[in-house]
Amino acid sequence: MSVRRYPDRPFVGVGVVVMGPEGILLIQRGKPPRQGKWSLPGGAQELGETVVEAGIREIEEETGLTVTIDGLIDVVDSIRPDAEGQVEYHYTLVDFCASVAGGTLHAGGDAMDAKWFSIDAIMEMELWSETKRIINLAIEMHEALN
Repeated sequence: MSVRRYPDRPFVGVGVVVMGPEGILLIQRGKPPRQGKWSLPGGAQELGETVVEAGIREIEEETGLTVTIDGLIDVVDSIRPDAEGQVEYHYTLVDFCASVAGGTLHAGGDAMDAKWFSIDAIMEMELWSETKRIINLAIEMHEALN
């Protein structure tokens, strides 16, 4: 059993809304939770790295892109109980907005696929409601910064 399933404490995860000329970058998750679903790229913070370093590393691992972090969007709690009500997964997710600095897009690491999506397409997709809320906040932040 994965150490992240049925944890005795929350894990810190980092999500990044990457804004590019072709839209917003999503990855198709290759592992639970939400395996096979489209999501923001990101992952667990490692010991000794800051949340910003974790976000930059995860983007490069999952998408092949290098990014510049533009700002903090929000912090989200992701608590998923199993059928019996036991906490199966518990993440504290720190979400950032970022811009592409370089690299070539390709799926890697925990991602089965990585693609750019238009904002309209994203709003029509079946995504976790918090993902859509974070993306909308990222769009507002990106517009305010540019």
